Amino acid sequence: MKKIILFVLCLLTGLMFINAGLNKFFNYMPVPKDMPAEMMKVFQAYMTIGWLMPLVGAAEVVGGLLLIIPVTRALGAVILVPILTGILLANISTSPSALPISLIMAAVVVWVIIDNREKYLPMIRK
Repeated sequence: MKKIILFVLCLLTGLMFINAGLNKFFNYMPVPKDMPAEMMKVFQAYMTIGWLMPLVGAAEVVGGLLLIIPVTRALGAVILVPILTGILLANISTSPSALPISLIMAAVVVWVIIDNREKYLPMIRK
């Protein structure tokens, strides 16, 4: 039962990351009208750096795909941790209304990391 719940949560989280990553390439989702001015300034700054959004979008798509596949889930979580850190920091500092969904996504990734901790141990052992 635990594996089924984890798979469903990873599927939903992975699809959210894939959607967000593809939006960085194709811009098919409209910008919310109630987005804080500080967040708009941050996004405009990101857009002036031409390579940053495609890099983040590619990492989101790859990380989301890897998170969905059980064999590669641990690698997907590692790829998504820095992205989730940025999402959480941005939501904490500029738009706390989006924080609940970010915390849920972070909890799923942390669960994946804890569930696959034996795969990470060789990296920190001598």
